[in-house]
Amino acid sequence: MKKKKVVVGMSGGVDSSVAALLLKQQGYEVIGLFMKNWEDKDGSCTASQDYDDVIRVCNTIGIPYYTINFVQEYWDTVFSHFLRELKLGYTPNPDILCNREIKFKVFFQKAMELGADYLATGHYAQTEDGLLLRSVDQEKDQTYFLYTLRKETLQKVLFPIGHLKKNEVREIALRHGLATAQKKDSTGICFIGERKFRDFISQYIPYQEGHFETLGGNPVGTHQGAAFYTIGQRKGLKIGGAGEAWFVVDKDIHRNVVYVEQGVDHPALYNTMLTASEASWVSGLPPQIPARCTAKIRYRQPDQECLLEKIEHDILHVSFALPQRAITPRQAIVFYDGAVCLGGALIRPR
Repeated sequence: MKKKKVVVGMSGGVDSSVAALLLKQQGYEVIGLFMKNWEDKDGSCTASQDYDDVIRVCNTIGIPYYTINFVQEYWDTVFSHFLRELKLGYTPNPDILCNREIKFKVFFQKAMELGADYLATGHYAQTEDGLLLRSVDQEKDQTYFLYTLRKETLQKVLFPIGHLKKNEVREIALRHGLATAQKKDSTGICFIGERKFRDFISQYIPYQEGHFETLGGNPVGTHQGAAFYTIGQRKGLKIGGAGEAWFVVDKDIHRNVVYVEQGVDHPALYNTMLTASEASWVSGLPPQIPARCTAKIRYRQPDQECLLEKIEHDILHVSFALPQRAITPRQAIVFYDGAVCLGGALIRPR
């Protein structure tokens, strides 16, 4: 019987390396495909080094490898959108957008054009009958970033390491002599690299000095531009004076004002309700409303009990059993039913 062909998205990290290895061991015809998404002008992005690692890993495993350039697509659909959202005062999540527009859209399409039966990646997630399931390693689970995938795509997607813990992945890589076995996990966004976020973004959004104000309108300092701050932020405010630490609680992008208050538990940082839009459901349909489930409003957050009360004019109304801290516009809220990721939406401004 003809072998099933799998194109593996190779990032140059240990996770995608082991994903490719496992698929080869399982008898698939495996092709490694490396995406170049950013034009590296100053050496801050590690794409060249990562591709060298892909070559070494693929040679060790014994599979062919190729590279594909999505620099223009990434700029048009991810980075430009990222900048527009920042200018509007929001806090976008480029990882979610990259998965939706690049990895599981144009990259997926390229894999299918190459005659692949499946696309595989090194994400910590699992699939079953078109469902998106959490990974076994709860600390590494990445379904939060994958909620925009639909069952039609998931039926042609493999997550080979979703049943493994991170330490097991590294042990497999070491045992098979993969060059990435002890490579440090990448953090942040490729186009920022090791640079400071604010310094990098200022190349595209100029600094514009404004005021920090309390909710009562009292100026307490100056900032470099409302676009550079996010709800709940403490570090980098540089507001002196007595009392507890200052935190960002809101922004007025039109006035270029960042509202701050003192205290990690200030009431302005908490809310039991939110609205969200641009929903994407894995099954193609929302759960039966009203729906009790759990949700995350940020990646590292433990599951929070919530009630999806209603969907009105494509706007989701969600209430939580406990007050949620630093609900941030345009971050994702992702819904779960136990191990199943139902889908998610983007949080709307208050």
